[in-house]
Amino acid sequence: MRFKNSRNKIGYIFALPYIIHFSIFVAFPIVFSFLLVFHRWDIISPMKWVGLNNFVRLSQDLIFFKSIGNTFIFLIIHIPLQIIVALALAEFLNQKIRFRGFFRASYFLPVVVSGVVITILWQQLYAQDSGVLNSLLSKIGLIKLPWLTSSKLAMPSIAIMATWKNVGLYIILFLVGLQSVPKYMYEAADIEGASHWEKFRHITLPMINPTMILVVILSTIGGFSLFIEPYIMTDGGPMNSTLSAMLYIYKQAFSFYHMGYAATLGFFFALVVFSIVLIQKKVIEKDVGY
Repeated sequence: MRFKNSRNKIGYIFALPYIIHFSIFVAFPIVFSFLLVFHRWDIISPMKWVGLNNFVRLSQDLIFFKSIGNTFIFLIIHIPLQIIVALALAEFLNQKIRFRGFFRASYFLPVVVSGVVITILWQQLYAQDSGVLNSLLSKIGLIKLPWLTSSKLAMPSIAIMATWKNVGLYIILFLVGLQSVPKYMYEAADIEGASHWEKFRHITLPMINPTMILVVILSTIGGFSLFIEPYIMTDGGPMNSTLSAMLYIYKQAFSFYHMGYAATLGFFFALVVFSIVLIQKKVIEKDVGY
């Protein structure tokens, strides 16, 4: 009995650092943010109880709902593009080609590079007058495009950049899924005379459905976290066309010091993200027969 109690004490000692970390950096911020929902606070002045006023303000905040709409526009462009590009490149890198290891490392490199660095690089590529993309368009006789200054092109431009930044991670995930497909299925299909597209459609896609679910959910969560790209490249412009929900919450908190309202927006947006991911998961699992 003493030995058992001694082991329990040792276990608690080893768990103590995590408990302290969780309490300080996770539990306390969540509880404090929840309290802020019912207060007005500008960091300097004492907090003032406002009850449900922050929720009333949220229901009338058209800019916030526009920012959520912008985020959905980003997701509509980004997620299909991310899946198509990542799956195509994973299929290519799953073949026996020369320098396969080099290509795999090259595609993954942008994932580990700072998002700020990648965003600044693409900002230079998208520059109206001196950007590389517009210089190439001029050389082939086409007009220069307002990549980041047009309300119609700015968000698709950011979606393309985000896809390039994150595609390496999803290539790795798809590679794992592709390599788990039994080879005898392809061998049987070859005997039957199936084409490459038929093998991909009837063998590859059904077998990598779990990976597809994971990629869709991770891409959705990552897309809802859109912040660095519009913050650096456009600051939410032009005309709030690239103002993401995360960027709007950040501005309310650290530009206008509306900490209570920002907390309210944060909790509401977290509920939106949770609901979308849950619905998405249920729909995908239903389609694949889970």
